[in-house]
Amino acid sequence: MKKIGIVMGSDSDLPIVSKAIDTLKEYNVPFEVHVYSAHRTPVEAKEFSSSAREKGFGAIIAAAGMAAHLAGAIAANTTLPVIGIPVQSKNLGGMDALLSTVMMPSGIPVATVAIDGATNAALLAIQILAVEDAELAKKLDDARKAGAEKVLKKNADITAQFNA
Repeated sequence: MKKIGIVMGSDSDLPIVSKAIDTLKEYNVPFEVHVYSAHRTPVEAKEFSSSAREKGFGAIIAAAGMAAHLAGAIAANTTLPVIGIPVQSKNLGGMDALLSTVMMPSGIPVATVAIDGATNAALLAIQILAVEDAELAKKLDDARKAGAEKVLKKNADITAQFNA
């Protein structure tokens, strides 16, 4: 199975990124986690992203706050799918990170999840791997069914409480 690369611009992003890590663990998807800055360690970020395919990665998740634009820097150096997680900051609430992640030029795509949306970033990475992995696809299907059953149970409880 291919592994997922997780890159964060700062270790201060770890509380958000840990949700992606937990999700990948839940699905038994192998991963590596690194701290590379698009601006402070551009050489290392480029080396990681440009060699990721050869090192067995199937997708890369990049998390950064403010207007750091780590996902774009990673995507510029690989043709692997890159998923950006804009991380909330105290100054602009994450809008700066969101805009810097979604506003990519044609030819360098970055998939972007919600501000602090690390769980969905991991799930999207898993879905990418599941295109060629039937066991992973089944786990995703089972999780969706369990989620639907949970909502229907809540509906039944609320209906019984208020529609008696």
